[in-house]
Amino acid sequence: MSAGKTARSVPRGREMSNLLAIDQGTTSTRAIVFDRAGRRLGLAQKEFEQIYPQPAWVEHDASTIWRDTLEVCRGAIADAGLAAGDIISCGITNQRETVVLWDRATGEPLHNAIVWQDRRTAARCQELAREVDADWLAERTGLLLDPYFSATKLAWLLDELPDARARAERGELAFGTIDSWLIWQLSGGAVHATDATNASRTLLYNIREQRWDPELLQLFNIPAALLPEVRDSSGDFGQIAAEHLGAAVPIQGVLGDQQAATVGQACFAPGMVKSTYGTGCFVVLNVGKEFCLSQNRLLTTIAYRLNGQVTYALEGSIFVAGAAVQWLRDSLKLIGHAADTEKLARSVESTDGVYLVPAFTGLGAPYWDPDARGALVGLTRASGFAEIARAALESVCYQTRDLIDAMAADARPPQTLRVDGGMVANDWLVQYLADTLRTPIERPAVLETTALGAAYFAGLAAGVYDSLEDIAAQWQVSARFEPSREEAKMNARYAGWQAAVRRVLSHSE
Repeated sequence: MSAGKTARSVPRGREMSNLLAIDQGTTSTRAIVFDRAGRRLGLAQKEFEQIYPQPAWVEHDASTIWRDTLEVCRGAIADAGLAAGDIISCGITNQRETVVLWDRATGEPLHNAIVWQDRRTAARCQELAREVDADWLAERTGLLLDPYFSATKLAWLLDELPDARARAERGELAFGTIDSWLIWQLSGGAVHATDATNASRTLLYNIREQRWDPELLQLFNIPAALLPEVRDSSGDFGQIAAEHLGAAVPIQGVLGDQQAATVGQACFAPGMVKSTYGTGCFVVLNVGKEFCLSQNRLLTTIAYRLNGQVTYALEGSIFVAGAAVQWLRDSLKLIGHAADTEKLARSVESTDGVYLVPAFTGLGAPYWDPDARGALVGLTRASGFAEIARAALESVCYQTRDLIDAMAADARPPQTLRVDGGMVANDWLVQYLADTLRTPIERPAVLETTALGAAYFAGLAAGVYDSLEDIAAQWQVSARFEPSREEAKMNARYAGWQAAVRRVLSHSE
Protein backbone atom coordinates (compact mmCIF):
# COMPACT_ATOMS: atom_id res chain seq x y z
CA MET A 1 0.00 0.00 0.00
CA SER A 2 1.35 3.36 -1.02
CA ALA A 3 1.01 6.16 1.47
CA GLY A 4 2.89 8.79 3.36
CA LYS A 5 3.60 11.39 0.65
CA THR A 6 3.76 14.94 1.88
CA ALA A 7 0.74 17.01 1.01
CA ARG A 8 1.24 19.27 -2.01
CA SER A 9 -0.66 22.26 -3.18
CA VAL A 10 -3.61 21.52 -5.42
CA PRO A 11 -3.91 23.54 -8.66
CA ARG A 12 -6.79 25.99 -8.53
CA GLY A 13 -9.96 24.51 -10.05
CA ARG A 14 -8.98 20.90 -9.47
CA GLU A 15 -9.62 20.86 -5.74
CA MET A 16 -13.36 20.67 -6.39
CA SER A 17 -13.21 17.73 -8.80
CA ASN A 18 -11.17 15.11 -6.94
CA LEU A 19 -13.18 11.93 -6.49
CA LEU A 20 -12.56 9.06 -4.07
CA ALA A 21 -13.62 5.56 -5.14
CA ILE A 22 -13.84 2.63 -2.74
CA ASP A 23 -13.55 -0.65 -4.64
CA GLN A 24 -14.32 -3.48 -2.23
CA GLY A 25 -13.61 -6.70 -4.12
CA THR A 26 -13.56 -10.41 -3.46
CA THR A 27 -9.86 -10.69 -2.65
CA SER A 28 -8.81 -7.13 -1.86
CA THR A 29 -10.05 -3.73 -0.81
CA ARG A 30 -8.68 -0.67 -2.52
CA ALA A 31 -9.30 3.03 -2.82
CA ILE A 32 -8.39 5.29 -5.72
CA VAL A 33 -8.48 9.06 -6.05
CA PHE A 34 -9.34 10.24 -9.59
CA ASP A 35 -9.42 13.66 -11.15
CA ARG A 36 -12.23 14.79 -13.44
CA ALA A 37 -10.56 13.29 -16.52
CA GLY A 38 -10.39 9.86 -14.88
CA ARG A 39 -6.65 10.05 -14.23
CA ARG A 40 -5.49 8.20 -11.15
CA LEU A 41 -3.97 10.51 -8.55
CA GLY A 42 -3.56 8.08 -5.65
CA LEU A 43 -4.05 4.40 -4.86
CA ALA A 44 -3.96 2.12 -1.84
CA GLN A 45 -4.87 -1.57 -1.71
CA LYS A 46 -4.93 -4.44 0.79
CA GLU A 47 -5.56 -8.12 0.19
CA PHE A 48 -7.47 -10.02 2.86
CA GLU A 49 -8.01 -13.61 3.91
CA GLN A 50 -10.39 -15.99 2.18
CA ILE A 51 -12.07 -18.23 4.78
CA TYR A 52 -13.15 -21.75 3.80
CA PRO A 53 -14.95 -23.38 6.78
CA GLN A 54 -16.05 -26.36 4.64
CA PRO A 55 -15.71 -27.43 1.02
CA ALA A 56 -17.63 -24.99 -1.23
CA TRP A 57 -18.17 -22.55 1.68
CA VAL A 58 -16.54 -19.10 1.35
CA GLU A 59 -16.55 -16.39 4.00
CA HIS A 60 -14.97 -13.00 4.68
CA ASP A 61 -14.39 -11.18 7.96
CA ALA A 62 -16.66 -8.14 7.58
CA SER A 63 -14.85 -6.26 10.37
CA THR A 64 -11.54 -6.72 8.56
CA ILE A 65 -13.12 -5.36 5.37
CA TRP A 66 -14.31 -2.29 7.28
CA ARG A 67 -10.89 -1.66 8.86
CA ASP A 68 -9.14 -2.18 5.53
CA THR A 69 -11.53 0.25 3.86
CA LEU A 70 -10.61 3.01 6.27
CA GLU A 71 -6.92 2.27 5.87
CA VAL A 72 -6.94 2.34 2.07
CA CYS A 73 -9.06 5.49 1.93
CA ARG A 74 -6.54 7.29 4.10
CA GLY A 75 -3.70 5.79 2.09
CA ALA A 76 -5.09 6.75 -1.32
CA ILE A 77 -5.73 10.33 -0.26
CA ALA A 78 -2.21 10.58 1.15
CA ASP A 79 -0.76 8.97 -1.98
CA ALA A 80 -2.46 11.68 -4.03
CA GLY A 81 -0.85 14.34 -1.83
CA LEU A 82 -4.27 15.55 -0.76
CA ALA A 83 -6.38 15.89 2.37
CA ALA A 84 -9.96 14.69 2.84
CA GLY A 85 -11.16 18.27 2.43
CA ASP A 86 -9.87 18.19 -1.15
CA ILE A 87 -12.30 15.36 -2.06
CA ILE A 88 -15.64 16.54 -3.42
CA SER A 89 -17.40 13.16 -3.36
CA CYS A 90 -16.96 9.43 -2.76
CA GLY A 91 -18.29 6.47 -4.73
CA ILE A 92 -18.52 2.88 -3.53
CA THR A 93 -18.45 -0.26 -5.63
CA ASN A 94 -18.46 -3.73 -4.19
CA GLN A 95 -18.50 -7.47 -4.60
CA ARG A 96 -22.18 -8.24 -5.09
CA GLU A 97 -24.48 -10.81 -3.46
CA THR A 98 -22.17 -11.17 -0.42
CA VAL A 99 -24.24 -11.00 2.77
CA VAL A 100 -23.55 -9.25 6.08
CA LEU A 101 -25.87 -9.39 9.11
CA TRP A 102 -25.11 -6.97 11.94
CA ASP A 103 -26.40 -5.56 15.22
CA ARG A 104 -27.94 -2.11 14.78
CA ALA A 105 -27.00 -1.04 18.30
CA THR A 106 -23.33 -2.03 18.26
CA GLY A 107 -22.57 -2.13 14.52
CA GLU A 108 -20.92 -5.52 15.04
CA PRO A 109 -21.45 -8.36 12.55
CA LEU A 110 -23.10 -11.49 13.92
CA HIS A 111 -21.12 -13.82 11.66
CA ASN A 112 -18.57 -13.74 8.89
CA ALA A 113 -19.89 -12.38 5.61
CA ILE A 114 -21.11 -15.18 3.32
CA VAL A 115 -19.50 -14.61 -0.07
CA TRP A 116 -21.15 -14.71 -3.48
CA GLN A 117 -19.06 -17.78 -4.35
CA ASP A 118 -20.43 -19.74 -1.38
CA ARG A 119 -22.52 -22.83 -2.27
CA ARG A 120 -23.80 -23.90 1.19
CA THR A 121 -27.43 -23.26 0.23
CA ALA A 122 -27.39 -25.37 -2.95
CA ALA A 123 -29.66 -28.01 -1.42
CA ARG A 124 -32.10 -25.34 -0.22
CA CYS A 125 -32.22 -23.84 -3.72
CA GLN A 126 -33.01 -27.27 -5.14
CA GLU A 127 -35.86 -27.68 -2.65
CA LEU A 128 -37.29 -24.28 -3.52
CA ALA A 129 -36.96 -24.99 -7.24
CA ARG A 130 -39.49 -27.80 -6.81
CA GLU A 131 -41.95 -25.37 -5.21
CA VAL A 132 -41.45 -22.16 -7.20
CA ASP A 133 -42.27 -21.42 -10.81
CA ALA A 134 -38.99 -20.28 -12.39
CA ASP A 135 -40.82 -17.95 -14.79
CA TRP A 136 -42.67 -16.30 -11.88
CA LEU A 137 -39.36 -15.66 -10.13
CA ALA A 138 -37.62 -14.37 -13.27
CA GLU A 139 -40.48 -11.99 -14.08
CA ARG A 140 -39.94 -10.30 -10.71
CA THR A 141 -36.18 -10.50 -10.23
CA GLY A 142 -34.61 -11.30 -13.60
CA LEU A 143 -32.74 -14.04 -11.75
CA LEU A 144 -33.00 -17.75 -11.10
CA LEU A 145 -32.72 -19.88 -7.98
CA ASP A 146 -29.04 -20.31 -7.23
CA PRO A 147 -26.84 -20.09 -4.10
CA TYR A 148 -25.01 -17.25 -5.87
CA PHE A 149 -27.66 -14.73 -4.86
CA SER A 150 -28.20 -13.21 -1.42
CA ALA A 151 -31.63 -14.45 -0.29
CA THR A 152 -30.81 -18.03 0.72
CA LYS A 153 -27.54 -16.91 2.34
CA LEU A 154 -29.44 -14.46 4.53
CA ALA A 155 -32.06 -17.07 5.37
CA TRP A 156 -29.29 -19.48 6.38
CA LEU A 157 -27.86 -16.93 8.82
CA LEU A 158 -31.29 -16.27 10.33
CA ASP A 159 -31.93 -19.98 10.77
CA GLU A 160 -28.49 -21.00 12.02
CA LEU A 161 -27.48 -18.19 14.38
CA PRO A 162 -29.05 -18.35 17.86
CA ASP A 163 -32.01 -15.97 18.29
CA ALA A 164 -31.16 -14.22 14.99
CA ARG A 165 -34.60 -14.57 13.44
CA ALA A 166 -36.43 -13.30 16.53
CA ARG A 167 -34.03 -10.37 16.85
CA ALA A 168 -34.45 -9.57 13.16
CA GLU A 169 -38.23 -9.49 13.52
CA ARG A 170 -37.86 -7.11 16.48
CA GLY A 171 -35.84 -4.74 14.27
CA GLU A 172 -32.59 -5.22 16.20
CA LEU A 173 -30.55 -6.45 13.22
CA ALA A 174 -29.64 -5.06 9.80
CA PHE A 175 -28.88 -6.86 6.58
CA GLY A 176 -26.83 -5.55 3.73
CA THR A 177 -24.59 -6.40 0.87
CA ILE A 178 -21.08 -5.00 1.24
CA ASP A 179 -22.07 -1.54 0.02
CA SER A 180 -24.70 -1.22 2.76
CA TRP A 181 -22.26 -2.50 5.37
CA LEU A 182 -19.69 0.13 4.41
CA ILE A 183 -22.24 2.96 4.13
CA TRP A 184 -23.47 2.13 7.64
CA GLN A 185 -19.97 2.11 9.10
CA LEU A 186 -18.69 5.14 7.19
CA SER A 187 -21.74 7.20 8.18
CA GLY A 188 -21.52 6.14 11.82
CA GLY A 189 -24.78 4.22 11.56
CA ALA A 190 -26.69 7.20 10.19
CA VAL A 191 -27.58 5.60 6.85
CA HIS A 192 -28.87 2.09 6.10
CA ALA A 193 -29.19 2.08 2.32
CA THR A 194 -28.22 0.32 -0.87
CA ASP A 195 -28.61 1.17 -4.52
CA ALA A 196 -30.88 -0.47 -7.09
CA THR A 197 -28.05 -2.44 -8.75
CA ASN A 198 -27.07 -4.20 -5.55
CA ALA A 199 -30.70 -4.73 -4.52
CA SER A 200 -31.33 -6.37 -7.89
CA ARG A 201 -28.91 -9.19 -6.99
CA THR A 202 -30.62 -10.34 -3.80
CA LEU A 203 -33.61 -12.33 -5.16
CA LEU A 204 -35.72 -10.14 -2.86
CA TYR A 205 -36.13 -7.05 -5.05
CA ASN A 206 -38.74 -6.63 -7.76
CA ILE A 207 -36.75 -4.98 -10.54
CA ARG A 208 -39.88 -4.10 -12.55
CA GLU A 209 -41.76 -2.44 -9.69
CA GLN A 210 -38.60 -1.12 -7.97
CA ARG A 211 -39.40 -2.32 -4.47
CA TRP A 212 -38.67 -5.07 -2.00
CA ASP A 213 -41.24 -7.69 -2.97
CA PRO A 214 -43.50 -8.92 -0.13
CA GLU A 215 -44.09 -12.26 -1.87
CA LEU A 216 -40.35 -12.83 -2.26
CA LEU A 217 -39.75 -11.93 1.38
CA GLN A 218 -42.40 -14.47 2.33
CA LEU A 219 -40.90 -17.11 0.05
CA PHE A 220 -37.46 -16.81 1.63
CA ASN A 221 -38.81 -16.02 5.11
CA ILE A 222 -36.98 -12.70 5.41
CA PRO A 223 -38.29 -10.03 7.84
CA ALA A 224 -38.74 -6.67 6.08
CA ALA A 225 -37.29 -4.88 9.13
CA LEU A 226 -33.82 -6.09 8.10
CA LEU A 227 -33.75 -4.39 4.74
CA PRO A 228 -31.94 -1.21 3.65
CA GLU A 229 -33.61 1.62 1.76
CA VAL A 230 -33.05 1.35 -2.00
CA ARG A 231 -31.80 4.52 -3.68
CA ASP A 232 -30.63 5.66 -7.13
CA SER A 233 -27.08 4.69 -8.11
CA SER A 234 -26.08 8.36 -8.18
CA GLY A 235 -27.42 10.45 -5.32
CA ASP A 236 -27.34 10.98 -1.58
CA PHE A 237 -26.01 8.17 0.64
CA GLY A 238 -25.05 10.38 3.56
CA GLN A 239 -21.44 11.19 4.24
CA ILE A 240 -18.25 9.70 5.57
CA ALA A 241 -18.05 10.97 9.13
CA ALA A 242 -15.31 13.56 9.65
CA GLU A 243 -13.70 11.44 12.36
CA HIS A 244 -12.73 8.78 9.82
CA LEU A 245 -10.74 10.81 7.29
CA GLY A 246 -10.30 14.22 8.92
CA ALA A 247 -13.19 15.90 7.07
CA ALA A 248 -16.67 14.86 6.06
CA VAL A 249 -16.95 13.53 2.49
CA PRO A 250 -20.32 13.00 0.76
CA ILE A 251 -21.09 9.47 -0.49
CA GLN A 252 -22.90 10.00 -3.80
CA GLY A 253 -22.26 7.01 -6.05
CA VAL A 254 -23.03 3.36 -5.27
CA LEU A 255 -23.05 0.45 -7.71
CA GLY A 256 -22.34 -3.26 -7.68
CA ASP A 257 -18.96 -3.99 -9.19
CA GLN A 258 -20.11 -5.19 -12.62
CA GLN A 259 -22.52 -2.32 -13.03
CA ALA A 260 -19.79 0.10 -11.98
CA ALA A 261 -17.52 -1.37 -14.66
CA THR A 262 -20.34 -0.90 -17.18
CA VAL A 263 -20.43 2.78 -16.23
CA GLY A 264 -16.63 3.02 -16.24
CA GLN A 265 -16.63 1.60 -19.76
CA ALA A 266 -19.29 4.18 -20.79
CA CYS A 267 -21.64 1.46 -22.05
CA PHE A 268 -24.62 3.80 -21.98
CA ALA A 269 -26.24 2.92 -25.31
CA PRO A 270 -28.33 -0.23 -25.87
CA GLY A 271 -26.21 -2.90 -27.54
CA MET A 272 -22.93 -1.88 -25.90
CA VAL A 273 -21.15 -4.73 -24.08
CA LYS A 274 -18.35 -4.90 -21.54
CA SER A 275 -16.58 -7.87 -19.96
CA THR A 276 -14.66 -7.63 -16.68
CA TYR A 277 -11.92 -10.12 -15.78
CA GLY A 278 -11.24 -10.29 -12.07
CA THR A 279 -11.81 -13.19 -9.68
CA GLY A 280 -14.69 -14.13 -11.97
CA CYS A 281 -15.74 -12.82 -15.36
CA PHE A 282 -18.92 -10.86 -15.96
CA VAL A 283 -20.30 -9.83 -19.34
CA VAL A 284 -22.94 -7.09 -19.30
CA LEU A 285 -25.05 -6.01 -22.29
CA ASN A 286 -26.99 -2.75 -22.05
CA VAL A 287 -30.56 -3.43 -23.24
CA GLY A 288 -32.07 -0.02 -22.49
CA LYS A 289 -35.17 1.06 -20.59
CA GLU A 290 -37.40 -1.95 -21.28
CA PHE A 291 -37.32 -5.05 -19.07
CA CYS A 292 -36.64 -8.20 -21.08
CA LEU A 293 -35.94 -11.80 -20.16
CA SER A 294 -33.21 -14.00 -21.59
CA GLN A 295 -34.22 -17.18 -23.37
CA ASN A 296 -30.69 -18.55 -22.94
CA ARG A 297 -30.20 -18.65 -19.17
CA LEU A 298 -28.65 -15.24 -18.79
CA LEU A 299 -29.74 -12.86 -16.05
CA THR A 300 -31.74 -9.67 -16.39
CA THR A 301 -30.36 -7.08 -14.02
CA ILE A 302 -30.32 -3.34 -13.38
CA ALA A 303 -27.40 -1.63 -15.12
CA TYR A 304 -28.01 1.60 -13.17
CA ARG A 305 -30.84 3.81 -11.93
CA LEU A 306 -30.78 7.59 -12.33
CA ASN A 307 -33.56 9.92 -11.21
CA GLY A 308 -35.78 6.90 -10.65
CA GLN A 309 -35.33 5.72 -14.26
CA VAL A 310 -33.93 2.22 -14.69
CA THR A 311 -31.60 1.03 -17.45
CA TYR A 312 -31.64 -2.77 -17.73
CA ALA A 313 -28.94 -5.20 -18.81
CA LEU A 314 -28.45 -8.84 -19.64
CA GLU A 315 -25.59 -10.39 -17.70
CA GLY A 316 -23.61 -13.58 -17.88
CA SER A 317 -21.66 -14.58 -14.78
CA ILE A 318 -18.55 -16.77 -14.79
CA PHE A 319 -17.49 -17.71 -11.29
CA VAL A 320 -13.81 -18.47 -11.97
CA ALA A 321 -11.56 -16.42 -14.26
CA GLY A 322 -8.60 -14.81 -12.47
CA ALA A 323 -9.24 -17.25 -9.63
CA ALA A 324 -7.98 -20.01 -11.95
CA VAL A 325 -4.63 -18.22 -12.19
CA GLN A 326 -4.60 -17.78 -8.40
CA TRP A 327 -5.17 -21.54 -8.15
CA LEU A 328 -2.14 -22.20 -10.35
CA ARG A 329 -0.07 -19.89 -8.15
CA ASP A 330 -1.29 -20.64 -4.66
CA SER A 331 -2.47 -24.25 -4.75
CA LEU A 332 -0.44 -25.92 -7.49
CA LYS A 333 2.61 -23.64 -7.13
CA LEU A 334 3.09 -23.80 -10.91
CA ILE A 335 3.81 -20.07 -11.15
CA GLY A 336 5.24 -17.42 -8.86
CA HIS A 337 3.24 -14.50 -10.23
CA ALA A 338 0.04 -14.18 -12.24
CA ALA A 339 1.97 -12.45 -15.03
CA ASP A 340 4.01 -15.64 -15.56
CA THR A 341 1.06 -17.20 -17.38
CA GLU A 342 1.55 -14.99 -20.46
CA LYS A 343 5.13 -16.21 -21.02
CA LEU A 344 4.08 -19.83 -20.48
CA ALA A 345 1.14 -19.51 -22.88
CA ARG A 346 3.40 -18.08 -25.57
CA SER A 347 5.95 -20.86 -25.09
CA VAL A 348 3.73 -23.56 -26.65
CA GLU A 349 1.75 -23.67 -29.88
CA SER A 350 -1.33 -25.12 -28.18
CA THR A 351 -2.44 -27.00 -25.08
CA ASP A 352 -2.29 -30.20 -27.18
CA GLY A 353 -5.85 -31.07 -26.20
CA VAL A 354 -5.63 -30.13 -22.51
CA TYR A 355 -8.64 -28.25 -21.11
CA LEU A 356 -9.14 -26.81 -17.63
CA VAL A 357 -12.79 -26.55 -16.62
CA PRO A 358 -12.50 -24.32 -13.50
CA ALA A 359 -15.78 -25.30 -11.87
CA PHE A 360 -14.26 -24.91 -8.41
CA THR A 361 -17.49 -23.42 -7.04
CA GLY A 362 -19.86 -24.83 -9.64
CA LEU A 363 -20.60 -23.36 -13.05
CA GLY A 364 -22.41 -20.10 -13.65
CA ALA A 365 -24.11 -18.95 -16.84
CA PRO A 366 -25.32 -20.47 -19.05
CA TYR A 367 -25.01 -23.83 -17.22
CA TRP A 368 -26.06 -22.86 -13.67
CA ASP A 369 -24.82 -26.07 -12.10
CA PRO A 370 -23.74 -25.52 -8.46
CA ASP A 371 -22.71 -29.17 -8.12
CA ALA A 372 -20.30 -29.25 -11.07
CA ARG A 373 -16.66 -29.55 -10.05
CA GLY A 374 -13.43 -28.61 -11.77
CA ALA A 375 -11.39 -30.88 -13.98
CA LEU A 376 -8.23 -31.04 -16.08
CA VAL A 377 -8.99 -33.21 -19.08
CA GLY A 378 -6.87 -34.41 -21.99
CA LEU A 379 -3.63 -34.83 -20.05
CA THR A 380 -0.85 -36.94 -21.53
CA ARG A 381 2.74 -37.68 -20.49
CA ALA A 382 3.77 -34.74 -22.67
CA SER A 383 1.57 -32.27 -20.77
CA GLY A 384 3.52 -29.79 -18.66
CA PHE A 385 3.28 -26.50 -16.79
CA ALA A 386 2.96 -24.48 -19.99
CA GLU A 387 0.02 -26.49 -21.32
CA ILE A 388 -1.82 -26.28 -18.00
CA ALA A 389 -1.18 -22.55 -17.61
CA ARG A 390 -2.33 -21.92 -21.17
CA ALA A 391 -5.43 -24.06 -20.59
CA ALA A 392 -6.31 -21.86 -17.59
CA LEU A 393 -6.16 -18.73 -19.75
CA GLU A 394 -8.03 -20.36 -22.61
CA SER A 395 -10.81 -21.41 -20.24
CA VAL A 396 -11.55 -17.74 -19.59
CA CYS A 397 -11.95 -17.13 -23.32
CA TYR A 398 -14.14 -20.19 -23.90
CA GLN A 399 -16.39 -19.30 -20.99
CA THR A 400 -16.74 -15.79 -22.42
CA ARG A 401 -17.80 -17.28 -25.75
CA ASP A 402 -20.45 -19.30 -23.90
CA LEU A 403 -21.90 -16.00 -22.71
CA ILE A 404 -21.49 -14.00 -25.93
CA ASP A 405 -23.17 -16.77 -27.96
CA ALA A 406 -26.09 -16.72 -25.51
CA MET A 407 -26.34 -12.93 -25.77
CA ALA A 408 -26.25 -13.09 -29.55
CA ALA A 409 -29.16 -15.54 -29.47
CA ASP A 410 -31.12 -13.24 -27.12
CA ALA A 411 -30.33 -9.93 -28.80
CA ARG A 412 -27.56 -9.46 -31.32
CA PRO A 413 -23.83 -10.21 -31.50
CA PRO A 414 -21.69 -7.33 -30.24
CA GLN A 415 -19.84 -5.26 -32.82
CA THR A 416 -17.02 -4.79 -30.32
CA LEU A 417 -16.37 -5.89 -26.75
CA ARG A 418 -14.87 -3.53 -24.18
CA VAL A 419 -12.75 -5.38 -21.62
CA ASP A 420 -11.27 -4.45 -18.27
CA GLY A 421 -9.94 -5.98 -15.06
CA GLY A 422 -6.49 -7.10 -14.02
CA MET A 423 -6.32 -10.04 -16.43
CA VAL A 424 -6.58 -7.92 -19.58
CA ALA A 425 -3.11 -6.49 -19.08
CA ASN A 426 -2.12 -9.86 -20.62
CA ASP A 427 -1.90 -9.18 -24.38
CA TRP A 428 -1.84 -12.89 -25.24
CA LEU A 429 -5.11 -13.45 -23.38
CA VAL A 430 -6.90 -10.53 -25.04
CA GLN A 431 -5.75 -11.61 -28.50
CA TYR A 432 -6.90 -15.19 -27.87
CA LEU A 433 -10.22 -13.78 -26.67
CA ALA A 434 -10.65 -11.84 -29.92
CA ASP A 435 -9.83 -15.00 -31.89
CA THR A 436 -12.25 -17.13 -29.85
CA LEU A 437 -15.12 -14.65 -30.15
CA ARG A 438 -14.37 -13.54 -33.74
CA THR A 439 -15.00 -10.03 -32.39
CA PRO A 440 -12.75 -6.96 -32.06
CA ILE A 441 -11.74 -6.25 -28.48
CA GLU A 442 -11.16 -2.75 -27.10
CA ARG A 443 -9.03 -2.21 -24.02
CA PRO A 444 -9.45 1.21 -22.40
CA ALA A 445 -6.74 3.61 -21.35
CA VAL A 446 -7.89 3.26 -17.72
CA LEU A 447 -8.14 -0.40 -16.67
CA GLU A 448 -9.56 0.40 -13.22
CA THR A 449 -13.00 0.86 -14.72
CA THR A 450 -14.89 -0.58 -11.75
CA ALA A 451 -13.55 2.06 -9.37
CA LEU A 452 -13.82 4.67 -12.11
CA GLY A 453 -17.53 3.93 -12.62
CA ALA A 454 -18.23 4.53 -8.95
CA ALA A 455 -16.25 7.76 -9.10
CA TYR A 456 -18.12 8.88 -12.23
CA PHE A 457 -21.52 8.46 -10.58
CA ALA A 458 -20.33 10.21 -7.42
CA GLY A 459 -19.13 13.03 -9.66
CA LEU A 460 -22.42 13.09 -11.55
CA ALA A 461 -24.32 13.71 -8.30
CA ALA A 462 -21.74 16.28 -7.16
CA GLY A 463 -21.91 18.27 -10.40
CA VAL A 464 -18.45 17.33 -11.61
CA TYR A 465 -20.13 15.85 -14.70
CA ASP A 466 -23.20 17.27 -16.40
CA SER A 467 -24.54 14.10 -18.01
CA LEU A 468 -23.81 10.55 -19.15
CA GLU A 469 -22.57 12.05 -22.41
CA ASP A 470 -20.09 14.12 -20.44
CA ILE A 471 -18.85 10.94 -18.74
CA ALA A 472 -18.67 9.04 -22.05
CA ALA A 473 -16.43 11.76 -23.47
CA GLN A 474 -13.76 10.79 -20.92
CA TRP A 475 -13.48 7.21 -22.24
CA GLN A 476 -10.43 6.43 -24.39
CA VAL A 477 -9.21 3.23 -26.05
CA SER A 478 -5.57 2.22 -25.53
CA ALA A 479 -5.45 -0.92 -27.69
CA ARG A 480 -7.68 -2.76 -30.15
CA PHE A 481 -7.31 -6.47 -30.90
CA GLU A 482 -8.67 -7.90 -34.15
CA PRO A 483 -9.31 -11.63 -34.72
CA SER A 484 -6.30 -13.21 -36.45
CA ARG A 485 -6.29 -16.98 -35.91
CA GLU A 486 -8.06 -19.27 -38.36
CA GLU A 487 -11.78 -19.45 -37.57
CA ALA A 488 -12.16 -23.18 -38.25
CA LYS A 489 -9.30 -23.97 -35.88
CA MET A 490 -10.79 -21.80 -33.15
CA ASN A 491 -14.21 -23.41 -33.59
CA ALA A 492 -12.63 -26.85 -33.22
CA ARG A 493 -10.90 -25.81 -30.01
CA TYR A 494 -14.16 -24.42 -28.68
CA ALA A 495 -15.93 -27.68 -29.51
CA GLY A 496 -13.29 -29.44 -27.39
CA TRP A 497 -14.12 -27.07 -24.54
CA GLN A 498 -17.82 -27.89 -24.81
CA ALA A 499 -17.03 -31.61 -24.64
CA ALA A 500 -14.88 -31.03 -21.53
CA VAL A 501 -17.71 -29.09 -19.84
CA ARG A 502 -20.16 -31.93 -20.48
CA ARG A 503 -17.86 -34.23 -18.50
CA VAL A 504 -18.12 -32.16 -15.31
CA LEU A 505 -21.83 -31.32 -15.30
CA SER A 506 -23.74 -32.95 -12.46
CA HIS A 507 -26.78 -33.43 -14.67
CA SER A 508 -27.32 -34.17 -18.32
CA GLU A 509 -27.94 -31.14 -20.50
